[in-house]
Amino acid sequence: MNRRLIKSMPNGSFLMLLLFIAILVSAVAVSYSAHWNRLLLNELYGELSVRDKAQAEWGRLILEQSTWTAHNRIEALATEQLKMHIPDPAAVRMVRP
Repeated sequence: MNRRLIKSMPNGSFLMLLLFIAILVSAVAVSYSAHWNRLLLNELYGELSVRDKAQAEWGRLILEQSTWTAHNRIEALATEQLKMHIPDPAAVRMVRP
């Protein structure tokens, strides 16, 4: 029965049907590809935003660390809380290794 249907069709119509189906499949693939691309682009922008926030936080933490470890602050804490002082040169003894 299929052979009769194919033989009753005009010449080239089967090829046109295959081309039409190929064009439809191609159009759907392009549409899907564009949609997938948009989803990935939105995800990328979200991840870049997270990265930028993390870098800003890292910069703040580095600044805070440098503040807490400043030499004059450590010296002031040692003097006030631990009652440490710089020894007199006469009180310093050199030890040989």
